[in-house]
Amino acid sequence: MDRVKRYKIHFFLFVIFMAFVFIGPYYFLSYKPQEMTYNRSEKSQQWTGVITFWDFPRLDKKTGGQYNWINEKIRSFERANPGVYIDFQPLDWEKGAIKLDAALKLGNLPDIIPVGSNYTIISQDVLEPLDKYFSLDELKDFKEEALRAVTYNGEILAMPWMMTTYSLILNLDLFSKRGVEPPLDGYWTYEEFIDKLQQLTFDSRGRGKIDHYGFNSSVQAGYYNIWGIILSDGGRVIDDKLDFVFNDEAAYSGVEKVIDMKQKYGVTHPTFGENTSNEAWTTFYRDKNVAVIPAGTWSLNVLERLRNEGKGFNYAVAHYPTGTLGNPVSMSNTVGSYGISKQEDPEKLEVCVAFLKYLIKDEYQNQLNRLGVFPVKKSLGNLYVDDPNMSLIYESLENTIIIPPHPYWNDIDEILQKEIQQGVLGKKDIKRVMEDGEEKVNSLVNLKGRY
Repeated sequence: MDRVKRYKIHFFLFVIFMAFVFIGPYYFLSYKPQEMTYNRSEKSQQWTGVITFWDFPRLDKKTGGQYNWINEKIRSFERANPGVYIDFQPLDWEKGAIKLDAALKLGNLPDIIPVGSNYTIISQDVLEPLDKYFSLDELKDFKEEALRAVTYNGEILAMPWMMTTYSLILNLDLFSKRGVEPPLDGYWTYEEFIDKLQQLTFDSRGRGKIDHYGFNSSVQAGYYNIWGIILSDGGRVIDDKLDFVFNDEAAYSGVEKVIDMKQKYGVTHPTFGENTSNEAWTTFYRDKNVAVIPAGTWSLNVLERLRNEGKGFNYAVAHYPTGTLGNPVSMSNTVGSYGISKQEDPEKLEVCVAFLKYLIKDEYQNQLNRLGVFPVKKSLGNLYVDDPNMSLIYESLENTIIIPPHPYWNDIDEILQKEIQQGVLGKKDIKRVMEDGEEKVNSLVNLKGRY
């Protein structure tokens, strides 16, 4: 009996062995083991969870919505990364900066922050350095101005994703009505600029009261609408050593040009120097009694939509008037960028980086014409070759001065804008404007200490 049992066991094992001999090779040929990779850029995504993200509105001319472009990218990224959810909270332009500042002070920033070129945030040691996540080729493809705007103490602290700048927007209907030729190819000197504005400032009803004006804008902290004029003679606010240098002849003459527009030449709307940016914009697009206004590229989407609805007017873009420098310049804080707040979980950090790099894929950079802005990549060139207005602005990007990388810039900006405002309103002469501004900035730096 035992011999029979042993025989059956041996026979069973023999059958299994022979099956393995004949079938095994076919199995391993058909089901090769997967190769393992430890390359961070190729490994499958393991982390799952919620990423918080705040951002400001951007008008999408394709949909007419304010957040459609970014929401599309969020949904697409979530589909490609199951288990990752991006909790997006929209900010508005009026109160969003206050909310960000409060979050910075309280230490409860979202994971992904709309940094722009805000050095108050960049200088606070609250952002993750991103240098190691870029290859050398990727860095070379970024426009220098874009990288410079997000670099502090030699570290890249935010991911640039778009660029824009200010330019002058013209109401061509008013130019035509007054028989005034727009500047040829968008270029004019300050003297030519003033001459045309004088012709565009007039009494349309013959009642002895001016009701149309050559120019309007705001003088407001955080807005650099008039700084293309202020810096046209070569003035600088902060030098490479982060010292205040806005006190030379070029600075004086640039500020005086702005003051003279209201106090000497009388070519501005009565509210110039008092109104906000939105109020000034309303006089241009709705009241239609202002011929020239400085604005960002977002304004062209608005004007195009109004014209298509039969509520607008013919318009064009021009450079800021040239001064001693010889070339038109503008000043801007509008390099769009996102930073990542300090993270405890390295895997979550990598997912945050992956999302930001997802946003600057060539495919999505090529869609930025929906927002009326420009790519940060050199290799993509001009998205607006068939649009002369946007092409003119694209060409001016290389002459755009990015706000200085000073940790106290927001405070310095507020001091200078208020002093210039006093000059525009006729409450201070140019000498007092400049001296009071310098004194207050120096007091600020002495109070807060060197950086």
